[in-house]
Amino acid sequence: MHYHVNGDLIPAEQATVSVADRGFQYGDAAFETLRAYGGECFAWDAHRERLQRTAETLGFGDAVPDDLRARVAETLDANDLAEAYVKVSVTRGVQPGKLTPAAEVDPTVVVIVKELPRGGTDGERVWDDFATVQTVRTRRVPDAALPTDAKTHNYLNGILGRLELRRAATADHSADECLMRDVEGTVVEGATSNLFFVSENGLRTPAADLDLLPGVTRSVVMDLADAEDFPVETGHYSVDAVREADEAFLTNSTWEIRPITSVDGIEIGSGPMTKLLQRLFDERVEELHYG
Repeated sequence: MHYHVNGDLIPAEQATVSVADRGFQYGDAAFETLRAYGGECFAWDAHRERLQRTAETLGFGDAVPDDLRARVAETLDANDLAEAYVKVSVTRGVQPGKLTPAAEVDPTVVVIVKELPRGGTDGERVWDDFATVQTVRTRRVPDAALPTDAKTHNYLNGILGRLELRRAATADHSADECLMRDVEGTVVEGATSNLFFVSENGLRTPAADLDLLPGVTRSVVMDLADAEDFPVETGHYSVDAVREADEAFLTNSTWEIRPITSVDGIEIGSGPMTKLLQRLFDERVEELHYG
Protein backbone atom coordinates (compact mmCIF):
# COMPACT_ATOMS: atom_id res chain seq x y z
CA MET A 1 0.00 0.00 0.00
CA HIS A 2 1.01 3.60 -0.64
CA TYR A 3 -0.33 6.69 1.11
CA HIS A 4 -0.12 10.35 0.07
CA VAL A 5 1.84 12.45 2.59
CA ASN A 6 2.53 16.14 1.94
CA GLY A 7 2.42 15.81 -1.82
CA ASP A 8 4.31 12.54 -2.21
CA LEU A 9 3.27 8.92 -2.50
CA ILE A 10 4.96 6.98 0.31
CA PRO A 11 4.95 3.22 1.05
CA ALA A 12 2.52 2.69 3.93
CA GLU A 13 5.20 1.34 6.29
CA GLN A 14 7.23 4.55 5.75
CA ALA A 15 4.32 6.99 5.89
CA THR A 16 4.72 9.01 9.09
CA VAL A 17 4.09 12.46 10.52
CA SER A 18 6.17 14.34 13.08
CA VAL A 19 5.57 13.88 16.80
CA ALA A 20 5.51 17.70 16.90
CA ASP A 21 2.55 17.83 14.49
CA ARG A 22 -0.40 19.59 16.09
CA GLY A 23 -2.79 17.00 14.70
CA PHE A 24 -1.00 14.45 16.90
CA GLN A 25 -0.41 16.75 19.86
CA TYR A 26 -3.80 18.43 20.12
CA GLY A 27 -6.17 16.96 17.54
CA ASP A 28 -5.71 20.29 15.72
CA ALA A 29 -6.75 18.94 12.33
CA ALA A 30 -9.65 18.47 9.94
CA PHE A 31 -10.59 15.26 8.18
CA GLU A 32 -13.13 13.64 5.90
CA THR A 33 -14.00 10.00 5.32
CA LEU A 34 -15.22 9.25 1.82
CA ARG A 35 -16.09 6.25 -0.28
CA ALA A 36 -14.76 5.69 -3.78
CA TYR A 37 -16.92 3.83 -6.29
CA GLY A 38 -15.49 2.97 -9.68
CA GLY A 39 -12.41 5.07 -8.98
CA GLU A 40 -14.25 8.29 -8.05
CA CYS A 41 -15.26 9.63 -4.65
CA PHE A 42 -19.00 9.81 -3.98
CA ALA A 43 -20.31 13.30 -3.15
CA TRP A 44 -16.84 14.81 -3.48
CA ASP A 45 -18.03 18.42 -3.53
CA ALA A 46 -19.99 18.06 -0.28
CA HIS A 47 -17.06 16.41 1.49
CA ARG A 48 -14.59 18.97 0.13
CA GLU A 49 -16.80 21.85 1.24
CA ARG A 50 -17.18 20.42 4.75
CA LEU A 51 -13.43 19.89 5.03
CA GLN A 52 -12.96 23.52 4.04
CA ARG A 53 -15.50 24.70 6.63
CA THR A 54 -13.80 22.71 9.37
CA ALA A 55 -10.40 24.10 8.43
CA GLU A 56 -11.83 27.62 8.48
CA THR A 57 -13.38 26.99 11.89
CA LEU A 58 -9.93 25.95 13.12
CA GLY A 59 -8.35 29.03 11.56
CA PHE A 60 -6.35 27.46 8.74
CA GLY A 61 -8.73 27.56 5.81
CA ASP A 62 -5.92 28.29 3.34
CA ALA A 63 -4.20 25.02 4.28
CA VAL A 64 -6.55 22.79 2.25
CA PRO A 65 -4.68 22.24 -1.03
CA ASP A 66 -6.31 23.06 -4.35
CA ASP A 67 -5.09 19.77 -5.80
CA LEU A 68 -6.57 17.61 -3.05
CA ARG A 69 -8.82 15.70 -5.44
CA ALA A 70 -5.83 14.90 -7.64
CA ARG A 71 -3.93 13.60 -4.61
CA VAL A 72 -6.82 11.26 -3.81
CA ALA A 73 -6.90 10.03 -7.40
CA GLU A 74 -3.13 9.44 -7.34
CA THR A 75 -3.45 7.43 -4.14
CA LEU A 76 -6.22 5.25 -5.57
CA ASP A 77 -4.24 4.70 -8.77
CA ALA A 78 -1.03 3.88 -6.90
CA ASN A 79 -2.87 1.13 -5.03
CA ASP A 80 -4.84 -0.05 -8.07
CA LEU A 81 -8.08 0.58 -6.19
CA ALA A 82 -11.42 1.56 -7.70
CA GLU A 83 -13.54 0.60 -4.68
CA ALA A 84 -12.16 2.08 -1.49
CA TYR A 85 -12.42 3.76 1.86
CA VAL A 86 -10.68 7.15 1.60
CA LYS A 87 -9.60 9.35 4.50
CA VAL A 88 -8.22 12.83 3.94
CA SER A 89 -6.59 14.73 6.81
CA VAL A 90 -5.28 18.30 6.97
CA THR A 91 -3.47 19.35 10.16
CA ARG A 92 -2.04 22.70 11.20
CA GLY A 93 1.34 21.05 10.84
CA VAL A 94 4.50 21.06 12.91
CA GLN A 95 4.75 23.93 15.38
CA PRO A 96 6.40 24.56 18.76
CA GLY A 97 4.82 22.63 21.62
CA LYS A 98 2.53 25.30 23.00
CA LEU A 99 -1.24 25.56 22.88
CA THR A 100 -1.51 28.89 21.06
CA PRO A 101 -0.94 28.23 17.35
CA ALA A 102 1.47 30.29 15.31
CA ALA A 103 0.04 32.57 12.64
CA GLU A 104 2.01 30.88 9.86
CA VAL A 105 0.79 27.43 8.86
CA ASP A 106 2.76 24.72 7.07
CA PRO A 107 0.07 22.03 6.94
CA THR A 108 0.40 18.28 6.95
CA VAL A 109 -1.86 16.70 4.32
CA VAL A 110 -2.42 12.93 4.33
CA VAL A 111 -4.54 10.64 2.15
CA ILE A 112 -4.98 7.00 3.13
CA VAL A 113 -7.07 4.34 1.39
CA LYS A 114 -8.13 0.75 1.90
CA GLU A 115 -10.08 -1.65 -0.26
CA LEU A 116 -13.86 -2.00 -0.02
CA PRO A 117 -16.32 -4.08 -2.07
CA ARG A 118 -18.13 -2.74 -5.11
CA GLY A 119 -21.13 -0.58 -4.40
CA GLY A 120 -24.28 0.16 -6.38
CA THR A 121 -27.00 -2.22 -7.47
CA ASP A 122 -24.53 -5.03 -8.24
CA GLY A 123 -22.44 -4.46 -5.13
CA GLU A 124 -22.32 -5.83 -1.61
CA ARG A 125 -22.60 -4.29 1.84
CA VAL A 126 -19.54 -3.61 3.96
CA TRP A 127 -21.49 -4.79 7.03
CA ASP A 128 -22.50 -8.38 7.71
CA ASP A 129 -25.78 -7.74 9.51
CA PHE A 130 -28.18 -5.09 10.71
CA ALA A 131 -26.82 -2.87 13.50
CA THR A 132 -27.51 -3.42 17.18
CA VAL A 133 -27.60 -0.07 18.94
CA GLN A 134 -27.24 0.77 22.61
CA THR A 135 -27.79 4.03 24.47
CA VAL A 136 -24.73 5.26 26.37
CA ARG A 137 -24.24 7.64 29.29
CA THR A 138 -21.62 9.67 27.42
CA ARG A 139 -23.28 12.85 26.19
CA ARG A 140 -22.47 14.69 22.98
CA VAL A 141 -20.17 17.65 23.52
CA PRO A 142 -22.29 20.85 23.25
CA ASP A 143 -21.78 23.06 20.23
CA ALA A 144 -21.04 25.96 22.56
CA ALA A 145 -17.99 24.04 23.81
CA LEU A 146 -16.76 22.53 20.53
CA PRO A 147 -18.43 23.31 17.17
CA THR A 148 -20.33 20.14 16.34
CA ASP A 149 -20.33 20.77 12.58
CA ALA A 150 -16.51 20.69 12.55
CA LYS A 151 -15.08 17.26 11.71
CA THR A 152 -11.79 17.34 13.60
CA HIS A 153 -9.23 14.78 14.74
CA ASN A 154 -10.57 15.11 18.28
CA TYR A 155 -12.93 12.13 18.36
CA LEU A 156 -12.64 11.43 22.10
CA ASN A 157 -16.38 11.92 22.56
CA GLY A 158 -17.21 9.09 20.17
CA ILE A 159 -14.37 6.94 21.52
CA LEU A 160 -15.78 7.23 25.06
CA GLY A 161 -19.18 6.16 23.76
CA ARG A 162 -17.71 3.14 21.99
CA LEU A 163 -15.74 2.22 25.13
CA GLU A 164 -19.03 2.09 27.02
CA LEU A 165 -20.24 -0.46 24.49
CA ARG A 166 -17.12 -2.56 25.03
CA ARG A 167 -17.54 -2.53 28.81
CA ALA A 168 -21.20 -3.54 28.46
CA ALA A 169 -20.50 -6.35 26.00
CA THR A 170 -21.03 -9.96 27.00
CA ALA A 171 -20.02 -13.24 25.43
CA ASP A 172 -23.45 -13.40 23.79
CA HIS A 173 -24.03 -9.78 22.88
CA SER A 174 -22.15 -6.67 21.81
CA ALA A 175 -23.59 -3.57 20.19
CA ASP A 176 -22.37 -2.19 16.87
CA GLU A 177 -23.05 1.46 17.56
CA CYS A 178 -23.83 3.70 20.50
CA LEU A 179 -26.78 6.06 20.56
CA MET A 180 -25.68 9.41 21.94
CA ARG A 181 -27.78 12.14 23.51
CA ASP A 182 -27.13 15.79 24.21
CA VAL A 183 -26.90 17.20 27.74
CA GLU A 184 -30.71 17.60 27.78
CA GLY A 185 -31.23 13.92 26.98
CA THR A 186 -32.33 14.42 23.39
CA VAL A 187 -31.16 11.82 20.87
CA VAL A 188 -28.58 13.23 18.46
CA GLU A 189 -26.48 10.61 16.62
CA GLY A 190 -24.16 7.62 16.81
CA ALA A 191 -20.43 7.80 17.40
CA THR A 192 -19.78 7.69 13.64
CA SER A 193 -23.25 7.76 12.16
CA ASN A 194 -26.48 9.69 11.77
CA LEU A 195 -29.83 8.27 12.84
CA PHE A 196 -33.12 7.92 10.96
CA PHE A 197 -36.30 6.20 12.10
CA VAL A 198 -39.81 5.70 10.80
CA SER A 199 -42.97 6.20 12.83
CA GLU A 200 -46.54 7.02 11.83
CA ASN A 201 -45.49 6.52 8.19
CA GLY A 202 -43.03 9.41 8.42
CA LEU A 203 -39.24 9.49 8.18
CA ARG A 204 -37.64 11.27 11.11
CA THR A 205 -34.10 12.36 11.95
CA PRO A 206 -32.63 14.56 14.70
CA ALA A 207 -32.58 18.21 13.65
CA ALA A 208 -29.38 19.97 12.63
CA ASP A 209 -29.88 22.60 15.36
CA LEU A 210 -28.96 19.90 17.89
CA ASP A 211 -25.38 19.02 18.88
CA LEU A 212 -24.73 16.73 15.92
CA LEU A 213 -22.60 16.53 12.79
CA PRO A 214 -24.97 16.50 9.78
CA GLY A 215 -23.44 13.81 7.59
CA VAL A 216 -23.08 13.89 3.83
CA THR A 217 -24.90 10.55 3.50
CA ARG A 218 -27.64 11.92 5.77
CA SER A 219 -28.14 14.76 3.29
CA VAL A 220 -28.25 12.36 0.34
CA VAL A 221 -30.89 10.21 2.06
CA MET A 222 -33.02 13.28 2.78
CA ASP A 223 -32.79 14.29 -0.88
CA LEU A 224 -33.82 10.80 -1.99
CA ALA A 225 -36.77 10.82 0.41
CA ASP A 226 -37.85 14.27 -0.76
CA ALA A 227 -37.75 13.15 -4.40
CA GLU A 228 -40.16 10.32 -3.49
CA ASP A 229 -42.45 12.75 -1.63
CA PHE A 230 -41.78 10.95 1.65
CA PRO A 231 -42.63 13.19 4.60
CA VAL A 232 -39.34 13.92 6.35
CA GLU A 233 -39.42 15.47 9.80
CA THR A 234 -36.37 16.87 11.59
CA GLY A 235 -36.95 17.30 15.28
CA HIS A 236 -36.00 16.67 18.89
CA TYR A 237 -36.66 13.07 19.94
CA SER A 238 -36.37 10.95 23.04
CA VAL A 239 -34.76 7.53 23.26
CA ASP A 240 -38.25 6.05 23.72
CA ALA A 241 -39.34 7.50 20.38
CA VAL A 242 -36.52 5.59 18.68
CA ARG A 243 -37.19 2.38 20.65
CA GLU A 244 -40.85 2.50 19.59
CA ALA A 245 -40.10 3.14 15.90
CA ASP A 246 -41.46 0.94 13.11
CA GLU A 247 -38.11 1.05 11.28
CA ALA A 248 -34.72 2.61 11.96
CA PHE A 249 -31.36 2.88 10.25
CA LEU A 250 -27.93 4.51 10.47
CA THR A 251 -26.05 6.36 7.76
CA ASN A 252 -22.41 7.15 7.06
CA SER A 253 -20.10 7.08 4.07
CA THR A 254 -18.92 3.48 4.43
CA TRP A 255 -22.08 1.87 5.84
CA GLU A 256 -24.30 3.84 3.42
CA ILE A 257 -27.73 2.87 4.86
CA ARG A 258 -27.54 0.24 7.61
CA PRO A 259 -30.81 -0.93 9.17
CA ILE A 260 -31.03 -1.16 12.96
CA THR A 261 -32.15 -4.49 14.35
CA SER A 262 -32.59 -3.34 17.96
CA VAL A 263 -32.11 -0.41 20.35
CA ASP A 264 -31.31 -1.30 23.96
CA GLY A 265 -32.52 -4.84 23.31
CA ILE A 266 -35.86 -3.71 21.87
CA GLU A 267 -36.34 -5.09 18.36
CA ILE A 268 -37.01 -2.68 15.51
CA GLY A 269 -35.65 -3.89 12.17
CA SER A 270 -35.92 -2.88 8.55
CA GLY A 271 -39.11 -2.12 6.64
CA PRO A 272 -40.49 -0.85 3.32
CA MET A 273 -39.18 2.71 3.62
CA THR A 274 -35.68 1.61 4.64
CA LYS A 275 -35.53 -0.95 1.84
CA LEU A 276 -36.72 1.56 -0.75
CA LEU A 277 -34.17 4.16 0.37
CA GLN A 278 -31.42 1.52 0.19
CA ARG A 279 -32.46 0.69 -3.36
CA LEU A 280 -32.62 4.35 -4.37
CA PHE A 281 -29.20 4.99 -2.85
CA ASP A 282 -27.72 2.00 -4.70
CA GLU A 283 -29.29 3.20 -7.95
CA ARG A 284 -27.81 6.67 -7.51
CA VAL A 285 -24.35 5.21 -6.92
CA GLU A 286 -24.78 2.92 -9.93
CA GLU A 287 -25.84 5.79 -12.18
CA LEU A 288 -23.11 8.19 -11.04
CA HIS A 289 -20.19 5.78 -10.86
CA TYR A 290 -20.88 2.71 -12.99
CA GLY A 291 -23.39 3.87 -15.60
